[in-house]
Amino acid sequence: VQLQASGGGLVQAGGSLRLSCAASGRTFSRYVMGWFRQAPGKEREFVAAISRRNTTYYADSVKGRFAISRDNAKNTVYLQMNSLKPEDTANYYCAAAEIVTRENGGYGYWGQGTLVTVSS
Repeated sequence: VQLQASGGGLVQAGGSLRLSCAASGRTFSRYVMGWFRQAPGKEREFVAAISRRNTTYYADSVKGRFAISRDNAKNTVYLQMNSLKPEDTANYYCAAAEIVTRENGGYGYWGQGTLVTVSS
């Protein structure tokens, strides 16, 4: 599966953004979809994931502020980000996995990053 992320940009602290990740192929619904982020000088970290049955998982740092969702008819996964903070600044990546995991290595397919910059 090929993934294409979009929706990043510059936003002030407290603002919102919605990231989208469009997938190619007919098997999108079989994958667990995840979002990760990588800030300059830091390792890539788990942000959120959604299972085939729409069970959602979040990093503690974004719980209550971010929401992941998927539209299997559109082969797209979304990340709604509210109450953004400067520390949310990072490149955000979408990824696909066979099973639910918070580990980078569990995801076999990755999109390119989309940059989110939150100004204070």
